[in-house]
Amino acid sequence: MKKTTQLVFLLVMAIAMNGCSVRKFAINKLGDSLANSGTTFASDNDPEFVGQAIPFSLKLIEGLLAESPKHRGLLFAATSGYTQYSYVYIQEPAEELEAEDVTKSGVLGERARNLYLRARDFGLRGLETKHRDFARSLREDPKAAVRAARAEEVPLLYWTAVAWGAAIALSKDHPELVAEQPQVEALIDRAYQLNPDYDHGVIDQFLISYESARQGAKGDFAARSKEHFDRAVSLSNGQLASPYVAYAETVSVQKQNAAEFESLLKQALALNPDSRPEWRLSNIIMQRRARWLLSRESDLFLESASAGAPQ
Repeated sequence: MKKTTQLVFLLVMAIAMNGCSVRKFAINKLGDSLANSGTTFASDNDPEFVGQAIPFSLKLIEGLLAESPKHRGLLFAATSGYTQYSYVYIQEPAEELEAEDVTKSGVLGERARNLYLRARDFGLRGLETKHRDFARSLREDPKAAVRAARAEEVPLLYWTAVAWGAAIALSKDHPELVAEQPQVEALIDRAYQLNPDYDHGVIDQFLISYESARQGAKGDFAARSKEHFDRAVSLSNGQLASPYVAYAETVSVQKQNAAEFESLLKQALALNPDSRPEWRLSNIIMQRRARWLLSRESDLFLESASAGAPQ
């Protein structure tokens, strides 16, 4: 309640004040509050309720960025917010709908892609507040461009890479976007180099799935994914469902290991979302996906675990 009251007061101040410097100050303070308010959503236990609230918050952030376009906190909030909203509330429903209505699923998929690209652009803007012409340099020479990034920029590197990678994954009909995969790899690899333990292993969680698409890598991607899985589970003390879900739907499915698939998803479902309030919403959402994946086991595997899938 206190946080809400502060936000309302700052919003009223920002609207009411005529002096440019005073108005900018109020907007920046409101931006700081919004950029640091993510835990309010993260600890919620009602994904649908949160999903209804997020669009207003995102549009408010965009409005404040129109007034203060280089506010790094707001740019980070926009990047991470649009990425998460697109995945949970647009891409996942699109995938679940595909078996029933391919056309509607495709429309939702396109919408998800567009929002991922919006998130990516906010992320690039955030990185350009420290590195002039970063987006252009990244396209010309990805590995050279990211060398300028420092440890404090890992959150923007990570979320920009996630948004961009997610957009590419939904862009089979957009070869010009698929060709931008080297930029994604440069961003995520630099983030991992600077802070491999960031946010309890979220970079490892991303790489569990991404290793299967990594360009020019030698050896079996599953071995690299397993290393990232082990680190992600360790860094989260086994209390996040997302590493189990990511490994099951990427590695277990591609390797057609149905027994492993079932075991991992059941481990995800066994977690108590209330044991870590700061991860409650994430775990509820990932457990919902785990149930959906288990319901599709017969479609994902040529032979079910109960019938003796290959080990």
